[in-house]
Amino acid sequence: MMKRLLLAFALLVSANTVLAAEFDHSVWNGLLQNHVQMINHGQASQVDYTGLLQKRAVLHTYLSQLSAINANEFSAWSRSERLAFLINAYNAYTVDLILTRYPRLDSIKDLGSLLQNPWKKSFVPLFDKMLSLDDIEHGMIRKPGDYNEPRIHFAVNCASISCPGLLNEAYIGTKLESQLETVTRAFLADRSRNRYNVTTGRLEVSKIFDWYREDFERGWKGWNKLDQFFAHYVDSLADTPETKALIIAGGIKIRFLDYDWALNEKK
Repeated sequence: MMKRLLLAFALLVSANTVLAAEFDHSVWNGLLQNHVQMINHGQASQVDYTGLLQKRAVLHTYLSQLSAINANEFSAWSRSERLAFLINAYNAYTVDLILTRYPRLDSIKDLGSLLQNPWKKSFVPLFDKMLSLDDIEHGMIRKPGDYNEPRIHFAVNCASISCPGLLNEAYIGTKLESQLETVTRAFLADRSRNRYNVTTGRLEVSKIFDWYREDFERGWKGWNKLDQFFAHYVDSLADTPETKALIIAGGIKIRFLDYDWALNEKK
């Protein structure tokens, strides 16, 4: 009887240890801390690709650590730990893709071709498969029913000026909620990408809200309208009491801004 109890206790401790495990993102965190500069009060960032190019071997160490995780290990983690892992993987592999040709490119789009855009290239060895950035973002992070987290659009980075800034720290499961809130509010507060135009009476927002509107209307926090997302974050989006009232009321006309695909590099 005692042996059975001890065995059951050991199994319980082992299971809890697996579930509580956190992937070590410290290598990636160090690279971000040293080579990503937050600007405009944290609303955007610039990436030191020259410095990262010199540290590419260190980046590859981190990428190898990511690739060593198998699907069973990944599935045993908590939801927030899995999502943090995928966001970091997407961002780290995007940086590495830029480094394959840097400084001989002006945009991530330069890495595509007439037949294939850069996000569809299968170059990411993850979970014993060769994946593309699209596979990670659309097939995993955005997969309906898995995470249902629209704020990931302010965390995954496409290496472009109009994209939400690359955060200068790694995403961590235990901090993910606060990190997602921080990057969401920072992006919405950036008037170069989201603003109310008094002259036209329109809310001018990032093209992200057009491309991925369904993610913001899929029931997160019980919301099924983009207006509700904007109303929740009105303190970051509005500059005056009048604008705040308009956004909260809903039904405001929206204009989606053009997207600047120029590289988000530090010059």
